[in-house]
Amino acid sequence: MSLSIIPFKACFATRFKDLNVAWLEKYFYVEPKDKVLLENCEANIIDKGGFIFFAQYNDEIVGCFALIKLRDGVFELGKMAVDPEYQGLKIGQALLAFAIEFSKQNMWNKIILYSSTKLENALYIYRKYGFKEIEMEENLPYARGDIKMELIII
Repeated sequence: MSLSIIPFKACFATRFKDLNVAWLEKYFYVEPKDKVLLENCEANIIDKGGFIFFAQYNDEIVGCFALIKLRDGVFELGKMAVDPEYQGLKIGQALLAFAIEFSKQNMWNKIILYSSTKLENALYIYRKYGFKEIEMEENLPYARGDIKMELIII
């Protein structure tokens, strides 16, 4: 498998949006916060101290994720999606492993994520990589989120 994880380039912004919208529409729906982040990912993620990475498989952009800065040393892992044609190749796990290693290299404190208990496979993988369920706060960022997890980095 010729898979590489590459950083954001403006020319991939539409692909970032398309991958995420396809995933959201398959399992849920596109919420207002999704629209804000996806319509202008560079301004609303990158320019605010966050990061976006892509999975490139045989020269095709087939997956992505974002690390959205919440505060110094704390980032939200979100907007992770893999093209349905490439699912089952462990690309999502490669993206997750990269996100964790990137967080360690940057000496962040922790990564948090919001998910849904409907996504049993995703939750299994998050737990496999060390994420633990934590208490949800009030005023959640997404209606679909019914579970919050964190991974302590340092």
